[in-house]
Amino acid sequence: MTLMTAHRILIATAIVFFVVYAVWEAFHTRAGGGWALVRSAIALLVAVGFGIYFRSLGKS
Repeated sequence: MTLMTAHRILIATAIVFFVVYAVWEAFHTRAGGGWALVRSAIALLVAVGFGIYFRSLGKS
């Protein structure tokens, strides 16, 4: 396994984590109020950012 492969695995894991966290926060809006939706949106934005970065790794 090369270092780039390990990096791709870690980035993919981070994407999955942030998507799961965003969904979890979205379902817990009653307990967290409006801030849970804010945290959910931020987590989705981070997941999208990591996804864009992940896609750019294949080109280099």
